[in-house]
Amino acid sequence: MENLIEIQHLSKSFGEHKVLKDIDFTVNKGEVICIIGSSGSGKSTLLRCVNLLEKPSGGQIIYNGENILDDKHDLFKYRTKLGMVFQQFNLFDNYNILDNCMVGQLKVLKRTKDEAREVALKYLKTVGMAQFINAKPRQLSGGQKQRVAIARALSMEPDVMLFDEPTSALDPEMVGEVLKVMKELAGMGLTMLIVTHEMGFAKDVADRVVFMDQGVIAEEGKPEDIFNNPKHERTREFLSRVLEN
Repeated sequence: MENLIEIQHLSKSFGEHKVLKDIDFTVNKGEVICIIGSSGSGKSTLLRCVNLLEKPSGGQIIYNGENILDDKHDLFKYRTKLGMVFQQFNLFDNYNILDNCMVGQLKVLKRTKDEAREVALKYLKTVGMAQFINAKPRQLSGGQKQRVAIARALSMEPDVMLFDEPTSALDPEMVGEVLKVMKELAGMGLTMLIVTHEMGFAKDVADRVVFMDQGVIAEEGKPEDIFNNPKHERTREFLSRVLEN
């Protein structure tokens, strides 16, 4: 398997508070990894360190054989290789749906308008939102906004898609439509790193599940091993608690 990103001894502190402690793991090309764990376990911080929305306090992030935390590295260029989908859709309210998916391509990737439009339409079609290109975000449901946010990230044609609890701000009846799109993307061979509390989705779609607890990776493995036969007491406690609910 081809390594896309390798994280070595990653740590992150906010003042005295250590949120991540000595994290090691690898993201392979075409792999879907779901990160699970209770609130405050460090899942979202780990994701935000991978795409450098937070600057790690220590360790290395190896991408294409180079440590991107070296001073000489072009962080801007690295960030364009990672698509990010947030809990809150972060769409531009004054732009229509098509422009939301074109603006990053035009400004960052310097594509022509025609190229950007073609790519945006392709991915809006992928997420089932092509008929809404002239709508403004305020005219859409939460699930539709999140699908547009996914199309916008895909339009940058990143190497890895990062999802930070993409369904947690949605009404329950809209969760399914977003998970369905993500499942289809996984089927297309997209590399995905997903922080989620949707255990059924993690079980079905992930190649690997990472359980985080108190800033460390407590356990990782294939979904069937983690869900059916967890090795650690903390994993068992967490799963019995969430699966009961």
